[in-house]
Amino acid sequence: MALPRFSSTLIGAPTSTSFFRSVHPILHPSLPHLPNRVLAASLAVHNSSLPITTEAPKTTRWKPLCLYHTHGKCTQVDDPLHLEKFNHNYQIDLQVNAAELDNLRPQNFDYFLVLDLEGKVEILEFPVVMINAKNMEFIDLFHRFVRPVGMSEKRISEYIEGKYGKLGLERVWHDTATPFKDVLQEFQIWMEKHFILEKESGGPLHGAAFVTCGNWDLKTKIPEQLKVSKIKPPAYFMEWINLKDIYLNFYNRRATGMMTMMRELNIPLLGSHHLGIDDTKNIARVLQHMLADGAVLQVTAKRSSSVTGDVKFFFKNRIR
Repeated sequence: MALPRFSSTLIGAPTSTSFFRSVHPILHPSLPHLPNRVLAASLAVHNSSLPITTEAPKTTRWKPLCLYHTHGKCTQVDDPLHLEKFNHNYQIDLQVNAAELDNLRPQNFDYFLVLDLEGKVEILEFPVVMINAKNMEFIDLFHRFVRPVGMSEKRISEYIEGKYGKLGLERVWHDTATPFKDVLQEFQIWMEKHFILEKESGGPLHGAAFVTCGNWDLKTKIPEQLKVSKIKPPAYFMEWINLKDIYLNFYNRRATGMMTMMRELNIPLLGSHHLGIDDTKNIARVLQHMLADGAVLQVTAKRSSSVTGDVKFFFKNRIR
């Protein structure tokens, strides 16, 4: 079994963000609504790479991300009490040590886009973590809560209460969620800023690939949401890497999900399982561990013609 590669100081990290309810920031009523382009631009300041260090990280109490901050809407970045409770540093859970690069092998891509959607009826959360394939470093993240378009407000409220209420996040969701069409436009701007999207709007990715924990996100949920939102399928959703298939063929053992992979690799869970941004970061940590062990990632699935077309799976030995 591969040895753990993350600091033991994280083992006691909390696995719930329930205290969001009483301390997350309030949007001031006098603040103007930020247009989508402004919101996207506000995230550009977080795209610097983290320098590799050979020193052990300092022991600190784990803190959940400020989810207003991930949307560019935090109004309490100067409040010491708020900063004590919430993390505004996207990189802190994804640091890389120089020793982990010893077994790193050349990859077929420059960047990996780890994606883990949330929402059974419609997509409720769209989080992406960008990892440098050459040195495993965190590059940037994109995170948006998504407001359903095919449901009544009453049904949405019930849906969100059931999904995020137990985490104390229903308020931040209602304050920040936008329709999937707007989220996708912002995501394309984000990808263009990182030069991983072909100039043609909705074109294929350039030097990058989506990494998912299973096929559901891009095989099933994205096509369903595109249909509901009446959006033409973008070419960049045509292929992906199912990390569970890579795991199966690299370690020669099955892992039915993220929790199994983390347990077998001795990676402690950080945050709340089924909060999309936390799951995406944890999957990115599994990805980093596998890269450090010498795994080479390749596309595991691709659609034949359109996002609604047949899917071809490239691995004979795969998780079904």
